[in-house]
Amino acid sequence: MANHVDNQTGAQVGTERTIGQLVADATHDVSTIVRSEIALAKAEITADAKKAAAGAGMFAAAGFVALLGLIFFFHTVAAVISIWLPEWAGYLITTGLLFVVALVLALVGRKSMKGMRGKPERTIKNAQETLSTLKSGS
Repeated sequence: MANHVDNQTGAQVGTERTIGQLVADATHDVSTIVRSEIALAKAEITADAKKAAAGAGMFAAAGFVALLGLIFFFHTVAAVISIWLPEWAGYLITTGLLFVVALVLALVGRKSMKGMRGKPERTIKNAQETLSTLKSGS
C-alpha cells in the first residue's frame, strides 16, 4: 500500500512512519526514562534520609536519657552510695555510670548512621546502563 494524503486532514496516511513521528516517539521514550530515573533517585534518597533521621533520633535519645539520668538518679544513687563512702565519691560514681549509658546510646546511633550510602547507587547504575544502551544503538 503506498502512502497518500488524506483529503480532509492533509496528513500523510500509510504504513511507514515519518521521521518526525520517530523523533517524537524517541523523545517521549527518553523523557519517560529520565523521569523514571529521577523517581528512583528520589526513592533512594528518601530511604537514606529515613536512616539518617533514625540515627539522629538515637543521638537525641542519648542526650535526653543522659539529662534525665542526671536529674532523677544523680541525687538518689549518690545518696545511697554515700552510706558507705563519702558523698563526693557517690556523686562521682553516679556521674560515671550515667555517661557510660549515654556513650552506649550514642554508639548505637552512630552504627545506624554508618549504614547510609549517601548516593543513589541503583539510579547511577541504571543511568549508566541506559547511556551505554543509547550509545550502542546509534
